[in-house]
This record gives sequence, structure tokens and C-alpha cells, in this order.
Amino acid sequence: MNIEDYRNYCMSKKQVTEHFPFDNDTLVFKVCNKMFALASLKRWEEGEAFVNLKCDPDYAQELRAAYESIKPGYHMHKQQWNSVYVLTGELSQKLIKELIDHSYEMVVKGLPKKLRETLN
Repeated sequence: MNIEDYRNYCMSKKQVTEHFPFDNDTLVFKVCNKMFALASLKRWEEGEAFVNLKCDPDYAQELRAAYESIKPGYHMHKQQWNSVYVLTGELSQKLIKELIDHSYEMVVKGLPKKLRETLN
């Protein structure tokens, strides 16, 4: 997955916006103003691309045990976020997209009912 594929996939989801809230390097995708994915553009250019994605804590542990390319979230809450290294070749595009979907769904699930209804 390259940076454009990643961006396009995230932006294809309902009510997603992109931001640079921290600096000019960290691209953040939000749904209803809540983060569900972020990545360093500089690291991507340097060949160390990873995406931080929200994850169910139990599922996060399973993923980390199964894949060397999935680690506790860099600079994030370690129980609820994973850093998914996308250029190692270990993870399929299908799995990466499933993890992006899971992150999006986790954030949507935590939204107030009124906001969730705007996504339907």
C-alpha cells in the first residue's frame, strides 16, 4: 500500500476529513472530528511507513502476537492503538484495509447516537 492508496481508502469512508493538527508531517484522518488513523509522511518517504489505528484491546493483543509488523501504538494509548507497519511485506493489502475499517468502526461505535445516525 502506498501513501495515495492509504489516503484514498481513508477518504472513501463517510464523513472523513483529513488534518495536520500536530505538525506538517502527521496526516490525521477523522470521522466526526475523532481520529481513527494517522501516519507520518516523513517516515513513509523514508521507507518506514506505519499507520496508527484504533483497535479493540483484546484484538490488538492478538494482532501483535500474530504479526511482527503490528506493534503497540507509537505515541498513542498502547492498549487501544496499534502501529501497523505497511511496507514490510508481511501484511496483505486486504488485512491493512480491514484494520483501517476496524479503526473507523471503533471510533464510530464510540460516537454519540445522534452523530452515528448522520453516518447512515
